[in-house]
Amino acid sequence: MANIFLVEDDTSLRHEVQEILEIQGFRVTCCQHFPSAAEEALASEAECVLLDLKLPGTSGQAICRSLRARSNVPIIVLTSSESEFDEVTCMNLGADGYLTKPYSPAVLIAHIQSVLRRVSSAPSRTLAHDGLSVDLARSTVTFEGTSAELTKNELRILALLMSNPGCIISRQELMLELWESDSFIDDNTLTVNVNRLRTKLEELGVPSDYVRTKRGQGYSV
Repeated sequence: MANIFLVEDDTSLRHEVQEILEIQGFRVTCCQHFPSAAEEALASEAECVLLDLKLPGTSGQAICRSLRARSNVPIIVLTSSESEFDEVTCMNLGADGYLTKPYSPAVLIAHIQSVLRRVSSAPSRTLAHDGLSVDLARSTVTFEGTSAELTKNELRILALLMSNPGCIISRQELMLELWESDSFIDDNTLTVNVNRLRTKLEELGVPSDYVRTKRGQGYSV
C-alpha cells in the first residue's frame, strides 16, 4: 500500500489517524519537526501528504507551497478551519483535497484513494512544441537539454496550451482546468500563475513570447 506522510500537531488525533490508515494497510510516517515538514515528506518518498493548517513554528500553507515548488505529490489538507478563503488559498497553492474536521474515517480513506488513483492513472507521456517538451508523469519541462520541475498549476496550464498549439485557450477554460471552477477564484490568481510559468520558461532560455497573451481572449502557444 501507499506511503502516507502525516503532518498533525494534535497528538491524540495524529495517533488516531495513523491507526486508521495502518488498519487499512497504508504505511504512515509522521512529521517530527514541523518547520522542516516539506523536507521530511520528500525524504520519506511519500505518495500522499495529509496536512494540518495550524502548526507550531510554521503553517500548512507554507508547507504546501514548499512541497509544490519541488514535487507533485498529492496533498490533502485536514483542518478545523471552515473558512472559504483558507480552502481557496490551499487549492491555489496546489492542494489536491480539503477536509474539514471532524471527518469520518471512511471519507478520509475515500479522499486518499481518489487522489492515489488519479496519480496512478495519469498518462505517462510527453508533449512537445517548438523545441519545448513536457513530461506529464514527472511534471518536468525541458528546453535545449535543460530541465526544470513544474508545480501542479504550471503543468496544467502548459499542458493545456501545448495540447492545443495555435489555438487560443480562454481564461475561463484555464480556470476550469486548474480549479474545476471559474467561480469564487480571483481572476488575478490565474494571471499570477501564468506569469510564474513564463518566468520559469524564460529561466530555461525559452523565448519570452512562447506563451502569448491574446488580449480579451486568453492565451496560446
